Amino acid sequence: MAHRTDGTGKRGLILDFAGVLTASPTDIHRAWCVSEGLAAGAWRSALNDHPEGRRLYTALEIGETGQAEWNQRTAALLGKHVDPVNLMGRAWAAVPVARRMVALARAARAAGHRLALLSNSFGLDPFNPYEHVGVWDLFDVHVVSELVGLAKPDPAIYQLTLERIGVPAERCVFVDDHAVNLPPAAELGITTVHATDEDAAVAELEALLGVTATPVA
Repeated sequence: MAHRTDGTGKRGLILDFAGVLTASPTDIHRAWCVSEGLAAGAWRSALNDHPEGRRLYTALEIGETGQAEWNQRTAALLGKHVDPVNLMGRAWAAVPVARRMVALARAARAAGHRLALLSNSFGLDPFNPYEHVGVWDLFDVHVVSELVGLAKPDPAIYQLTLERIGVPAERCVFVDDHAVNLPPAAELGITTVHATDEDAAVAELEALLGVTATPVA
């Protein structure tokens, strides 16, 4: 549940990427695993449960490891038969954009609000997820963990985002699908929206920002 700010003047809208500007990737990653001859949960297990997988992903997020190297090392964790070439891109290729959330972002920008992308990176090269779904140019400000050497939920990345967006914390709204990423923003005075359902999150943002999301056909 978001805490509302007043309804006048310019706001700052800060959006996470995966699971907010895209659909939830979970089911698509499971289907991709099966298509690669893996157990359906292999991707999530390698990235979240395997100690080396977690270490590699953390390093990728903050730019200590590039995506190409990550592809090689993570493919080896998934299985000897897994092709490392563009591993991240293959896993994410079929994840669709969240059309209503993108429409909301466009409406907010058209209304004069400032927009910031605040994203924990999963690499930019050879596969750039932001360009792949066509959302990079929606934003006035880009704070991508790989590029700044910080990752959510480190409070410093939220402070950096506020500095770059140029809007006071109490006039900003931050949207993320992971609950753990919300408290550091709230502690700075930023309104937070936990995006567990696209339609519900968009409706809440429409009310907060005084705009209407109209997806392009």
